[in-house]
Amino acid sequence: MSEGNADLLQHPRRNLGNRYRSQAQKFARLATKDSQRFAENMSWAEQNARQALLHDFTDERNWRCLADIKVVNQDGEGLCSVLEDVFIVLGRDSEQVEQLKGIDFLLVGLELLEAAFAKDPLDPDAWWSLYSESSEIESELNDFAHRCRRLDFSDQRANIVYARRLERIRSGGYESLFIELSRHLLAHRPNNHELWMELGRLHERREEMDEAWSCYDHVQHLQPHSSPRDAFLERITGRMLGHEEKPWSTPSVEKREHFLQQMLALTKRISKSEDEVEIAETNTLEVNTNPDLVRLETLMDSGDFSEAFFLARRLVSQGEEWAEEWVSKAKDAF
Repeated sequence: MSEGNADLLQHPRRNLGNRYRSQAQKFARLATKDSQRFAENMSWAEQNARQALLHDFTDERNWRCLADIKVVNQDGEGLCSVLEDVFIVLGRDSEQVEQLKGIDFLLVGLELLEAAFAKDPLDPDAWWSLYSESSEIESELNDFAHRCRRLDFSDQRANIVYARRLERIRSGGYESLFIELSRHLLAHRPNNHELWMELGRLHERREEMDEAWSCYDHVQHLQPHSSPRDAFLERITGRMLGHEEKPWSTPSVEKREHFLQQMLALTKRISKSEDEVEIAETNTLEVNTNPDLVRLETLMDSGDFSEAFFLARRLVSQGEEWAEEWVSKAKDAF
């Protein structure tokens, strides 16, 4: 994906999404009035509906618009693809994907779409209201957390949708849950600099300075034009922690390594290539090769860019300057 499209996904543009959806609906209306140009107008309607989703995948109306057009065009396979994409945005869930087998999409596809949005609204405020208004919110949030731990958030859109949900959890007072699940999302896509920033701010407010520094350090590494880590150091210069009159200093190499090791452990749970990595590392016993380098190469070749990113950053924290190149390679591969 190009850098421009990545920026577009990071910041959905609601105005452009609304504009393209309106255009799609206009062409769909024209198609019903002019039978001779029906196919042409419906083609334009579908193109604009796709553009609406490209610019704002967080608006359920854009998904409904494209799904409605698929039904009008009697495109059952296309409607199936729309539903599969919705489930990817909502976090790949094998149970949901299983529902799509052996059904008549033209008959029940729209109902499945509405059922998905009723259970998992894309709007974070609508989603949070389902929990905040529940009399068993603790139990509901525990179920949500359990579900998050098994979902796949490698899709950038899913990462954004769930990051916004986690912001509502944090503002609702469930800070520890926010921290745990944020790290889970970041294990899938460590280039989500906005979530790293929110996590750093929370750690700073909780006076968990080492963790805050690590989060800001990630942001500054991902966004070299910004300097949240340096600004953080300026803010706490001279600040006294607790009852001890001793200024805070940057975390030790051991603490930085521990933080990165925790993130690396999370990525290993979702790794696609553990078997290949073990084989590659076993083979290195026969030759004089750096096993960390072999592991990085194998992870990158297998598409495990998140694990490669945290492994390379941990090596850099240990003074292995050669790994800096692999940090950049993994970051560019997201």
